[in-house]
Amino acid sequence: MAPQYRPSHVGICVADLDRSLRFYCDGLGFRADERFELDSDQVPGLDLALEIGERTIVTSQFVRAEGLAIELLAYTTPSPGGSPSASRRLLGLTHLSLYVDDLEAAIAHLVACGGAVLEETRQSPGIDLVFLADPDGVRVELMQAPGA
Repeated sequence: MAPQYRPSHVGICVADLDRSLRFYCDGLGFRADERFELDSDQVPGLDLALEIGERTIVTSQFVRAEGLAIELLAYTTPSPGGSPSASRRLLGLTHLSLYVDDLEAAIAHLVACGGAVLEETRQSPGIDLVFLADPDGVRVELMQAPGA
């Protein structure tokens, strides 16, 4: 018998938790839920589980909407680094995708909450869509809901 799986969450590393909460909660309508202040000095193995390998201090803030959970990871030690995927052809997770009833209103609202429109992605290949970048550059795809 095959193992049974059920969704848990998606994790996103963020540079500024307050800025990201504004985007994901005020902008996208997620609600802040459980929050954990974690320090590898008090939680042995945390640094290894997170693939850091040195003292790690991180805030784990979950946000939830419509059965989808996102864990926003805000590292104090060590500082976050790297760049999110800038192309849907790169290996790994590339974006979060959401349907909206009013694409233009959703775009304006997310820009006011710290998002940036990636204008070249505004297309209509059978469905109206556009990609935005969250405050750290993580791609969020908005698609006009069919029939909206």
